[in-house]
Amino acid sequence: MNIDLQARQIQPQRQTFTRVAAYTGDSKPASRYQEATLGVQSTHHFHYRPTWEPEFELFDTGRTVIAMTDWNLLRDPRQFYYATWTMTRARQQEAMEANYQFVESRGLIDRMPDTLRAKACDVLMPLRHVAWAGNMNNCQITSRGYGTPLTAPALMHALDHLAAAQFLTRLGLILGEPDVLEAGKSDWMEKAQWQPLRSYVEGLLVKQDPMELFIAQGLVLDGLLYPLIFTHFVDDWLTVQGGTAVAMLTTFMPEWHAESASWIDAVLKVCAAESESNREQLGAWYVSHLTSVWEALAPVAAYALGEQGESILAELRENLDVRAQKLGLPL
Repeated sequence: MNIDLQARQIQPQRQTFTRVAAYTGDSKPASRYQEATLGVQSTHHFHYRPTWEPEFELFDTGRTVIAMTDWNLLRDPRQFYYATWTMTRARQQEAMEANYQFVESRGLIDRMPDTLRAKACDVLMPLRHVAWAGNMNNCQITSRGYGTPLTAPALMHALDHLAAAQFLTRLGLILGEPDVLEAGKSDWMEKAQWQPLRSYVEGLLVKQDPMELFIAQGLVLDGLLYPLIFTHFVDDWLTVQGGTAVAMLTTFMPEWHAESASWIDAVLKVCAAESESNREQLGAWYVSHLTSVWEALAPVAAYALGEQGESILAELRENLDVRAQKLGLPL
């Protein structure tokens, strides 16, 4: 008996979900990112209004003064959804573990002068609390924001801030005893050079508008703090003094900041282009928070970088202004 096997190609009746096809069409399969984000936001049939904010629905565009005709336009150019984000961070974690193994196996920390190790701890350990606040603020954006393309990467961004805090904690433990962490907390609570930044950070924790938080934390604070500390202080100053090990153990922070900046910029550019009122509001928030962050970081820059701190911070501010103008924000 002969058996004749033939391949048959079965054409799918549709390429993706209807909610996704409304944005991408149905001519070709949608990406996993598109299927995980587009049209996922709940919009109707909520059971109750939140008792703590009865003026809003559970998911409500009214929690921000920024208005969008379609919040699904605020997409992430990295196309992160849970799988791609976890795979990317897993690779970075492996790279960090390799750096730790290299530093520990060759005793690079022990070769650093005590004064340099103390300086690194004095500047970096209080920043654990700034990173924790970044986690809280992005959780607030996730909670009060609208549209999965915005809130999903905001939650990932919150966990990335937590990772930065944990890497700084681990760095403190390898630079010294656990007392280093307590000293960093004490400096954050009491030392004069940290109080303007602490005041600003604690003020952000009670902001209610998620888009104001987005621009204050994501564009302004992170946009000045991360290059100031991890590029100019760690990579440029500490490395020259013999602190290469610290640069190796903090590589995640500048790499993550450069990567996440593309998402921050993409969201703000679309929001600013939506309407003149959006553009003016975003610009007003930017100018207001830039002034506050500038004043808050000035003593930190002077403490970390000495006489060069003021000029470096001024250069970073000019660079951030250029970045903001490219996004369409009026200065």
